[in-house]
Amino acid sequence: MRKTENAAPVVVIGAGMAGARLAARVPGVTVVGEERHAPYNRVLLADVLAGRYAPEVVALPAVEVRRGVRAVRIDRADRLVHCDDGSVLHYGRLVLATGSNPVLPPLRGLGDTLPDGVHPFRTLDDALALRAAVRPGVRAVVIGGGLLGVSAARALAECGARVVLAQQGEHLMERQLDPEAAALLRVHLEALGVEVHTECRVRGLRRTGGTTGTAGAVRAVQLADGYELAADLTVLACGVRPRTGLARAAGLEVRRGIVVDDELRTSDPYIHALGDCAEHRSTLYGLAGPALEQADVLAESLAGRPARYEGTRALTRLTLRSPSAESFNSPGPLEALDLAAFGEARPRPGDDVIRLADATRGAYRTVVVRDGRLAGGVLLGDLGAVGSLARTWQDDEPLPAALSLLHLLTDDGGH
Repeated sequence: MRKTENAAPVVVIGAGMAGARLAARVPGVTVVGEERHAPYNRVLLADVLAGRYAPEVVALPAVEVRRGVRAVRIDRADRLVHCDDGSVLHYGRLVLATGSNPVLPPLRGLGDTLPDGVHPFRTLDDALALRAAVRPGVRAVVIGGGLLGVSAARALAECGARVVLAQQGEHLMERQLDPEAAALLRVHLEALGVEVHTECRVRGLRRTGGTTGTAGAVRAVQLADGYELAADLTVLACGVRPRTGLARAAGLEVRRGIVVDDELRTSDPYIHALGDCAEHRSTLYGLAGPALEQADVLAESLAGRPARYEGTRALTRLTLRSPSAESFNSPGPLEALDLAAFGEARPRPGDDVIRLADATRGAYRTVVVRDGRLAGGVLLGDLGAVGSLARTWQDDEPLPAALSLLHLLTDDGGH
């Protein structure tokens, strides 16, 4: 017999930032998490890799989690979750916060099981494994020049590794930065000792000869032009893919992610999804900010209060600290580089673009104005204006006609 909606508790599958945030706000939630660690702040993984923070420092406020348990099947008819430890959980509402997996590029020499010397960079265990493997002078190749790859390269350089960053696209962090800002970011990374290759396609991995039945460890990254990059460590930072297998097997609507409406409901009204695995209005965010906002909205909804999620206008921030003076390849004292990007930094025909650059200070600011509204922008170096710019962009209100566009880039945002 089908259970009534409130006959069983809220069950959350996934103990990442989204699942933990929801559990902290909704009493009596049961959380199932695959990882052995307590929930932690994924944004700080590069700082764990660099040795700046211990694992306990990045832990989130305590919530009770059934750790090391994986949900393997959802029975929608009887509202049951079957787990790999043999347990079965009843739910009145089920929340899928299954997150995402790192993308494994189609490289020769890379199978379903990662060979020795090759590391993803997505979880706390990944960061700790890399931390244990890196030492001064180690040759590390990071494949992928997005936000994750740049963060990993900086952290490895801080550990004293000799780092090469291989990016297939034309410039670093293509999703967030325009070419000018990416060029400044590249200069900063190179000053930290990171060798940057853009428009660089990786073809495969070369392994050492293994013993019988083994393939050996990876010792070089092979490029499409035949050149090889020697590698004691290879880090895969090629993006992420939503984890949708559980939802798909349960018959829920899945496109690129698990499709949800403005109340974070899936195609089954008793099942919700949020965070990296959720696709809302055809958008996959893959960022912490939207995941936390979705969790807050869903917490209100589960408490019986009206709440709707209408999307997040996400701001990306990154600080590239300098290696310590004791680092193997430190070129000496360097200023940290602060970066912020929001909205669409690439102008369309008819947009107004305003730029301010100070080469001596390594500062760069640009904003794009479209139809009288702030469409996006990038700031490097001095982030004094980022707060007012972000508020102007998030409010999505028409800019005052009397406001000089140049004032958008001043420290007070023109106010």
